[in-house]
Amino acid sequence: MTETTAQALEQPTQGPPVLNTQELESDIVEALKNVYDPEIPVNIYDLGLIYELNASPDGQVYVAMTLTAPACPVAGAMPEWVRDAVESVDGVESADVELVWEPPWNQEMMSMRAKLELNMI
Repeated sequence: MTETTAQALEQPTQGPPVLNTQELESDIVEALKNVYDPEIPVNIYDLGLIYELNASPDGQVYVAMTLTAPACPVAGAMPEWVRDAVESVDGVESADVELVWEPPWNQEMMSMRAKLELNMI
């Protein structure tokens, strides 16, 4: 093996940046805290509407979310608001947002902060 070949083998190959998924998910949560259900003055994260959030090291993000009720007037728009918020985060390449109905949302899914804001405790 020549010296040039050995050096080439030691060089890292260029590819997509590898992200720290914990940091990325934390940044995504902060972005989601800027999305509100128009009928409830609490962000959707603290309302407990985000059931699952997974970010891969290459910036692909999956979000499973629900709504407070299936007949929610913003049912068609809110997943797009979530996608926009997630994709606004540095490092996110794309977001797949899935609207799910199981388990059904209930007030117990709300954070303590949300309950305090809504005078529920």
